Amino acid sequence: MSVLNALGAVIIDCADHTALAEFYRKATGWEVAYGDDDVVYLGNGSAPQLALQRIEGYRPPAWPGPAKHAHLDFAVTDVEVAVKELLALGASRPDTQPGEGEWAVLIDPAGHPFCIAAGD
Repeated sequence: MSVLNALGAVIIDCADHTALAEFYRKATGWEVAYGDDDVVYLGNGSAPQLALQRIEGYRPPAWPGPAKHAHLDFAVTDVEVAVKELLALGASRPDTQPGEGEWAVLIDPAGHPFCIAAGD
């Protein structure tokens, strides 16, 4: 028997939770499930939610580097097309790209690395 039944949300710290939520809302197509002065939750009704939480004095992690604690991986239909669309939404693409072209590392507008790879 498991103590933890399901993952409810992944919460990402940032300086501007509303701006980062807007980036991920546009990137995923998910809707705002809840928002207040400190946090915005996004969801699609079935998967765990993604929450963006405002933190005073927030400093983004470095890529590549040991300061990051976690990152998100997203499945996309076409990596090249997704990279172009995400860059247009405000993501950036760092020079360091492991994976030999099988996936791409991008940086969201608040400085968090995330990966995209072809998949369902």
